[in-house]
Amino acid sequence: MSHYQVIIVGGGQAGLSASYCLKRENINHLVLDRGEIGDSWGKRRWDSFCLVTPNWQCRLPGFDYDGNDPKGFMLKDEIVDYVKRYAESFNPPIKGNVEVYKVYKERTNTVFNVDTSIGNFTADKVIIATGAYHIPNILPMSKGFDSSIKQIHSADYKNPEQFAKGATLVVGSGQSGAQIAEDLHIAGKKVYLSVGTAPRAPRTYRGKDAVEWLEDMGYYDQPIEMHPDPEEARHKTNHYLTGRDGGRDIDLRKLASEGVELRGQIGTVTNGTIAFGNDLKENLDAADATYERIQNSIDKYIEINGIEASAPTRYESLWEPSAANEQPIDYKAEGITSIIWCTGFKVDFKWVDFPKVYDQRGYPTYKRGVTEEPGLYFIGLPWLHTWGSGRFSHVAQDAKHISNHIVNAFEEETVETCLTKK
Repeated sequence: MSHYQVIIVGGGQAGLSASYCLKRENINHLVLDRGEIGDSWGKRRWDSFCLVTPNWQCRLPGFDYDGNDPKGFMLKDEIVDYVKRYAESFNPPIKGNVEVYKVYKERTNTVFNVDTSIGNFTADKVIIATGAYHIPNILPMSKGFDSSIKQIHSADYKNPEQFAKGATLVVGSGQSGAQIAEDLHIAGKKVYLSVGTAPRAPRTYRGKDAVEWLEDMGYYDQPIEMHPDPEEARHKTNHYLTGRDGGRDIDLRKLASEGVELRGQIGTVTNGTIAFGNDLKENLDAADATYERIQNSIDKYIEINGIEASAPTRYESLWEPSAANEQPIDYKAEGITSIIWCTGFKVDFKWVDFPKVYDQRGYPTYKRGVTEEPGLYFIGLPWLHTWGSGRFSHVAQDAKHISNHIVNAFEEETVETCLTKK
């Protein structure tokens, strides 16, 4: 069979969620994935990786978390197992190890063409569920380093044993950068961390995980339209914290007091010298300010609703940067032999050939995943509709909405066809 009512490109949790909803509606569809189920979690994460949101928030459509540690944080292999068991629970029509080369329409045709490594397919509707992390973003100054320096992107980091003796420079302090720097530090490696503008969040506060408070407060249900800066919301770096060892804050100041060398954002690399911005204190203070704003919001919620909770606490800084943290460094003299670029990803949707649905950054534009191109949908992206979109917690809502939109579209098309024939 080469024609389907719907083709879903991407077999991660978003694509599987869409498949689950379409199957319940008896919509004939096919899921195409470039690997096997669970590969993005199993092959593109480091060995000690775990969720930063509690297990109870894992609620794919028809498949809530069913383990015995709802307040814990699944490790990488446990996440893979969860996604695989989800697929087994409803048996989606999926073909793995398939490269999708292009999705397009002929000028005079309303049907989508999907060209792949196993042949060409057509579909009435297409859902793109490939996420937003496509091309590793390595900054241009990487070319200024000596060829003896091993450089990788966070997508290729597995464990501290990847690197020979010597110090490691981690560039970027978002969720990946902060956790990888900590992973190396725990293993006894000498670490330099170039700190960016990522905010941080408390792990627990006043007796509960902060995620639970924010869920109760409706933060994850906040739609993109209510965000003060909708245009930038989808591109902002996530707050850093960790689920490691049962969950805890990541405090970069504490890491500095233990020997991790903090610097500002990386600048030029010239003749063996790395220059950094004079923004380390500013970035640390801004991250702490976000941390405190979250605490203040929780305090206000507790007060307004008369909730009994443990007494409030406030963060006390363990370390302050000095002038030495603003100085350039001779990376060879400092013994730096490897660099990990934790600098995010670029999107690549050029293969979905509908130029009018993208903004100037090449990012798709849509309303709740529904684009201006009739029959073309996106799912699994940050802030697709709410703050929870793209996460295990809220992808079900997005999948149900898109499925309902597709069902209604087919019904309207059927009525229009009948009226035309009359």
